[in-house]
Amino acid sequence: MNYFYILFAFLVGIAITVQAGVNANLRHAVGSPILAAVISFGSGFICLVLMFLASGGSLPSLETVKQISWWKWMGGAMGAVYMITVIVSVQKIGTANMVSLSVAGQLLAAMVLDHYGLLGFSLHPANSWRILGILFIMAGVLLVVRN
Repeated sequence: MNYFYILFAFLVGIAITVQAGVNANLRHAVGSPILAAVISFGSGFICLVLMFLASGGSLPSLETVKQISWWKWMGGAMGAVYMITVIVSVQKIGTANMVSLSVAGQLLAAMVLDHYGLLGFSLHPANSWRILGILFIMAGVLLVVRN
């Protein structure tokens, strides 16, 4: 297993948690959770455009874009729903509760996607060790949320 990707995934987890607090504070500064999300996505959009240009990437043809299934365009909408949920919820339920519940949902969905190879993921069957690991994590989430 490549330790760079493991470390990167761990650091991104830290960043997501910090981002929740940053965006919640932005909400209070601008007075609107939706405007805070727009600003956050806007700065992210600028960063992504700059990274795309720096990488020398090329745009697909219009014909290719037309052939993309509608559901493949929904990732940004899902991200928007996630961000609004975090911005509105994190100060009400706390960062640890928000993150642990979010991770629990991610793990459950990830297990299903891996097990069935959905959305083009490689098959990684839900064996007894994986199920036990998720059960332990869910138990941990319950301990965090039931503070």
